[in-house]
Amino acid sequence: MRYTELGRTGMKISHLSFGASSLGSVFRETNESESFKAVETAIEGGINFIDVSPYYGHYKAETVLGKALRNIPREKYFLSTKVGRYGKDGVNTWDYSAKRVTDSVYESMERLGIDFIDLINVHDIEFQAALPGGLQKVVDETLPALVELKKKGVVGHVGITDLQLENLKWVIEHSEAGTVESILNFCHYTLNDDAIVDYLDFFEQHGIGIVNASPLSMGLLSQRGVPAWHPAPKALVEVCQKAAQYCNEKNYPIEKLAVQFSVSNPRIASTLFSSANPENVRRNIQWANEEPDWDLVREVKEIIGDQQRVTWANS
Repeated sequence: MRYTELGRTGMKISHLSFGASSLGSVFRETNESESFKAVETAIEGGINFIDVSPYYGHYKAETVLGKALRNIPREKYFLSTKVGRYGKDGVNTWDYSAKRVTDSVYESMERLGIDFIDLINVHDIEFQAALPGGLQKVVDETLPALVELKKKGVVGHVGITDLQLENLKWVIEHSEAGTVESILNFCHYTLNDDAIVDYLDFFEQHGIGIVNASPLSMGLLSQRGVPAWHPAPKALVEVCQKAAQYCNEKNYPIEKLAVQFSVSNPRIASTLFSSANPENVRRNIQWANEEPDWDLVREVKEIIGDQQRVTWANS
């Protein structure tokens, strides 16, 4: 396992990291004992960065993760959670106000059973872009509230997350230097979409650490295929299915190639994946510690061809 400093935070995090959304039964029904074992397997395998959110499973993921961490020494992991996105009784809600995000941090610490959060993220800022105040509210209200918690020693570092890279760039450009210390972006350093490469210079110039997420592009790069809700256009889904079939013919699962590719860029501190299955966790760690077949990477990219970097976020 490689460890890379996340920007200028001083946190040296594993190049593969554990996303706890699965513990909230986001993708399938899970049981706590299996979830606990998945977290233990991640730590035992050298993963030291865990990411969660109150939104995942509408507080369930944080609650289950908190139980899982009870028997794991605190020095074994860095913990990241989020503010801004929530839910109750199956209804999603958003609130990026200073009061709500401040209260949210303390609520998360209680669910997680900890007294310090290493990294607090503003979750999916694109949703605030559609609310009164737009992204300017993140700059003027959300981030300053989190910086105050940092000054109090409640959180260690402050970051932002979003699918839309341009939103991340805008908030960084309009915030006081040093406020945003890291970004988390998903589906943009994968076999079918490496758009984040265009932003690496910008993030590095601002001293910002980079976390990549969803190496399988939310199922596009899998033998199982995408869920019904996936926003990718049909043409992209079809070429990714062809790529998966081609990898099968080479006896090299596309999931393996996708994980290996996503962790391969040394300018990206870590890549998040999520699974409540201990065997999947163990397998992904093994894959991430192996060099990919670069000839196969090139061949898969040729199959995907012109569909690379297709903007499917709002399709």
